Amino acid sequence: FCILCFICLSKDSEWALNPSGTNMKMFLIPPVVSLMAGVLIIPAILFVIFSTFSIRQETRYLLLGNALLSDLIYLLFYTLSAAFSAAHVHLPKEACVLLLFLLAVAYCGGLFTAAAIVLDTYIAILFPLRYIAILPPSRTKKIIVLLWMCSGAFPGIFFLVLSSTHSFVPCVLEMCSVPVILILTLNGTDAVKLCFWLSTTVIFLCLSLIFCCYAILYFKTKQSGIWESICSRASVTFLMHNTVLFFYFFPLLALFVESFLCINVVIRLQTGIWVSLTVCNVLMILPKVLFPFLYGLRYREISASLKSIVRRKHLRLVSPAPSPS
Repeated sequence: FCILCFICLSKDSEWALNPSGTNMKMFLIPPVVSLMAGVLIIPAILFVIFSTFSIRQETRYLLLGNALLSDLIYLLFYTLSAAFSAAHVHLPKEACVLLLFLLAVAYCGGLFTAAAIVLDTYIAILFPLRYIAILPPSRTKKIIVLLWMCSGAFPGIFFLVLSSTHSFVPCVLEMCSVPVILILTLNGTDAVKLCFWLSTTVIFLCLSLIFCCYAILYFKTKQSGIWESICSRASVTFLMHNTVLFFYFFPLLALFVESFLCINVVIRLQTGIWVSLTVCNVLMILPKVLFPFLYGLRYREISASLKSIVRRKHLRLVSPAPSPS
């Protein structure tokens, strides 16, 4: 999203494009609710992962913790951005650029880590005897550092390209809103459009890699008989993972269709704004809040540790006070 902050809204277009305050506050509800749900469950799972030695020595849990951390950062900064837009707070250009850059880094971090999680599952199932040698914990930590470096470099490169080509006007953004800036990117310069489509292509490649790995795993393990019962743990887990994958794919597909319609002037610009608000404030938030529930809590070690923590706190609260001697 950091490439989108270089489009400046004129005073005339601002009146035409800014939704009413009531509608903006309605679109603020999904990010706020999602952030509250994420704050309740994600820190607890992260605490279990990083406080338990046996858990943090496994690759899958380290990658899971990194994905949850990325999602929590994204929820926090996106809710902050949506709150500023609903309150019509005019941020300086530098602050808006920084906010959108952090959103881009967090989103890329979550997406790249999701792809790494699928590759980890792929290697663990198809190469079980070589799995420890291929992905030991020390190598996993280096991979996580590499993922964050790529997450920062990917939007940073586009930032430098747009700066070097002088394809933006140095002005103060009147409304630092991701959905509004996203749709207006299609009316920007050729350099902005190129960066937008390159970003979309990279994201679709990552999601296609995830989908292909899941499809290969399904066909490779189909003959083992684990898919015969629809209520088996493997079937339920596979269904949940594909549900999260669908919620990653569908918003991007909706944005792609919306972009195509806007370019060909099939829908009005204001209609595109409403579609972008729905996609960004609802559909793109859903996988972030569903991920810890449909993915993280499926691990027996994590769920058992959380239950033991809750049980200990409950016992501490109900235990009687020692009688005075």
